Amino acid sequence: MKLKIKYFGMLTEITQCTEEEIPLLKGKVQDVIRFLIHKYPLLENRDFKIAQNQIVVSNQATLTSEEIALLPPFSGG
Repeated sequence: MKLKIKYFGMLTEITQCTEEEIPLLKGKVQDVIRFLIHKYPLLENRDFKIAQNQIVVSNQATLTSEEIALLPPFSGG
């Protein structure tokens, strides 16, 4: 199985894509982040949130979805 990763905003510039599929990892969201930072080292110093099932989750959340979104900081009101 595959895990679909979607990128938004400046994160698309770092990864050079808006979405991709990676091997489905079991575990926590932090495991996906670790995998992606290894693949895209410039992500390490960037501030972003992770959404799973369209809900922002912590790095400690258990993976329960086949789709994850990386969201850059939001501004405005």
